[in-house]
Amino acid sequence: MSCANCAQTITDAVGALEGVAETSVNFATDDGTVEYNPDRASLEEIYAAIEEAGYDPVTDSATIAVADMSCANCAETIEEALEQAPGVVAVDVNFATDRAQVTYNPAEANAEEFYGVIEEAGYSPVRGDGSDSAGSGTDAGEAARRAEIRRQRRLTLFGAALSAPFLIFLTERFLLGGGVLPETVLGVEFGWLEFLLATPVQLVLGRPFYRNAYTALVKNGRANMDVLIALGSTTAYVYSLAVLFDAIAGGLYFDTAALILVFITLGNYLEARSKGQAGEALRELLEMEAETATIVEDGTEREVPVEEIAVGDRMRVRPGERIPTDGIVVDGQSAVDESMITGESVPVEKGVSDEIVGSTVNENGVLVVEATKVGADTALQQIVRTVKDAQSRQPEIQSLADRISAYFVPAVIANALFWGTVWFLFPEALAGVVDRLPLWGLVAGGPVAAGGVSVFEFAVVVFASAVLIACPCALGLATPAATMVGTTIGAKHGVLFKGGDVLERAKNVDTVVFDKTGTLTTGEMELTDVIVLQEVVEGVTDGGVTARDRLEEGELLGLAAAAERGSEHPLGRAILEGARARGLDVAEPESFENVPGRGVRATVEGEEVLVGNRTLMRDNGIDPAPAEDAMERLERAGKTAMLVAREEVLVGVVATADTVKKRASAAVSQLHERGIEVSLLTGDNERTARAVAERVGIDPANVRAEVLPGDKADAVEAIQAEGRTAMMVGDGVNDAPALAVAHVGTAIGSGTDVAIEAADVTLMRDDPVDVVRAIRISEATLAKIKQNLAWALGYNTAMIPLASLGLLQPVFAAGAMALSSVSVLSNSLLFRRYTPDREYELLGRLR
Repeated sequence: MSCANCAQTITDAVGALEGVAETSVNFATDDGTVEYNPDRASLEEIYAAIEEAGYDPVTDSATIAVADMSCANCAETIEEALEQAPGVVAVDVNFATDRAQVTYNPAEANAEEFYGVIEEAGYSPVRGDGSDSAGSGTDAGEAARRAEIRRQRRLTLFGAALSAPFLIFLTERFLLGGGVLPETVLGVEFGWLEFLLATPVQLVLGRPFYRNAYTALVKNGRANMDVLIALGSTTAYVYSLAVLFDAIAGGLYFDTAALILVFITLGNYLEARSKGQAGEALRELLEMEAETATIVEDGTEREVPVEEIAVGDRMRVRPGERIPTDGIVVDGQSAVDESMITGESVPVEKGVSDEIVGSTVNENGVLVVEATKVGADTALQQIVRTVKDAQSRQPEIQSLADRISAYFVPAVIANALFWGTVWFLFPEALAGVVDRLPLWGLVAGGPVAAGGVSVFEFAVVVFASAVLIACPCALGLATPAATMVGTTIGAKHGVLFKGGDVLERAKNVDTVVFDKTGTLTTGEMELTDVIVLQEVVEGVTDGGVTARDRLEEGELLGLAAAAERGSEHPLGRAILEGARARGLDVAEPESFENVPGRGVRATVEGEEVLVGNRTLMRDNGIDPAPAEDAMERLERAGKTAMLVAREEVLVGVVATADTVKKRASAAVSQLHERGIEVSLLTGDNERTARAVAERVGIDPANVRAEVLPGDKADAVEAIQAEGRTAMMVGDGVNDAPALAVAHVGTAIGSGTDVAIEAADVTLMRDDPVDVVRAIRISEATLAKIKQNLAWALGYNTAMIPLASLGLLQPVFAAGAMALSSVSVLSNSLLFRRYTPDREYELLGRLR
């Protein structure tokens, strides 16, 4: 806020929200107080209103690992609990990554309070996972994940050891027709032997499911997958107990009760392992960090842990060593392998003043590097943080799965009760109908009316199978598992998506708008021409007689260079460097003013000098017509020509040229092959813009030239107003407003500056073809999500009716349920093999 009017603007914006009773914003203290009805307004809406008014309310974020979520319903439960906590602005809980991302008001809440909220909801947060450092958060979360994998493995082995005899019993019963095994073993009847084997499995393997089911039903008032497992296993176990103690007549299902829990626990173990494998790429990145650095100080060297490096420290890096942290080369020359950051396999030559990324490998020379970013600010840490944030923001397609999951478990239980009851009441009629279907026979021979087990026993079998076959996990994992792999593929190839929602949007792009300088061209301008227009100027001799002296090229260039000496623009730097390369002594201007989108104004040795475009000259009453022929000739050659005036007199033209990037035409060609329209947006003049467009293959009709930086956003909005879905590609600094309004904003060649605020996608490499890769990754990820959803929905749609019709044994139903979620994760893990240098094909890896 810059004045009291800002405070009033925010007050009005927030006060206009429905449910807000009173708003007070204090300009002096830079804070505000809002009284609102939480049933009618939310903190997220209040923050959004402040942002829409053009201001930035302060938020903080915490990433918390949660160790014991069993399905998507658990994630929803935690999300709802955190949303109710004071000060929480937004929450996203990801079942695939086992993490909760919480955005909150730091004046009202802190991360420690969220641990208590999660525990109160009945789950186990991993403390210490909310650190700003990507590495420290990962350590705690990964330690918890590894512990969970070990726990599930131990439970699986314990259950398998006790349940192995049941496989013999099942084989004897179903494949050999029974009567092969003796009725007693060491004097103990088979029923009691099954009881002795199944009970420890029920108590040990069943305990986590019973505990989680209790938490879900009693504490949170909703059913989750644990409820289904507990119901199915307990039904088989309790029914068998009743038969064993002669309370009812029927068969024993201890084997079913035990094997249900073994199969489900095995599925949980495989699922936990698969989740860990999906995040391996990020862990591998973090493991590539250097552990120590050689600090050079006062001519001496000392080795320190990388955590002790401070900005400004100078480090000596020998061949084969990793660069300890981000910095600038101050001495030496070498090739550096940046493949682990950019995906580019060819080492990059680095010399004095070149930017260098931490954790990359020095190949063959000795470098002295001055640290510019350390700790959590390094490119590597920013990449990991960006990918984690992206994985916590799910695509819109996830909302379909969320809506289904919310009603899934209650619907499954209702369906199981319904069919169990119908089979109990109408066994003969139903058996007759099912027998006419072109399928296999009823389990256990069907109800007694069909020559099988008792009606009650068959109803119990149907209920258990119908409960166990349903799998909300597969549905809950379909989107986040694929998103996790897709964002990681992007990171490995130097393409960073800010969220799963961005990953989803990028595939819909039908127009790509490129900025010119630094995007399609290298942005490394070189002085090419110096043209004197007014060959003579008036001067006064010592005798007072008017004479005419010739203005040399060097004088003209010296004037232009002196005027540009205070400029940071690439064009100004090219003129200054060109003058120095010609051995000119460039004067220091007495005053300097940058005129955005037009040029510069400076006072050099008491005279006003203007360097810029035609508009700058006209604005200052100078006619550019005498230079028009020279300007047109230079611009047709693709050069950027600038007029030079001294004391309101046009004296010459200087021109610079920018080199088109090697892969720019390939990027445009590949985009055209995909049916995507390509446009060029630049502040440069029309002729130069068209010359560059022609060289890279952009239709001249799609060139928008002489657009001021502040007007680029309007130009992008105008394109989108025509019904186009635009991706704006720029440098992320001058183009920030245009990146923000585009459907997808993409910043290219960011180097160590990963966290470009306005960009939805950040391209680490300076390669325009990465724009195509970003779109390919988006399309491939969404295709993988749809595959997963099709499998999850298809599985449940097909298997639930089969179980309800009495065609599936409970044991097989449990095994199928466990395998369904594992199959979704496995399908997502197969996606890791994809490289975005080609279009994604479902069967591409099988051919």
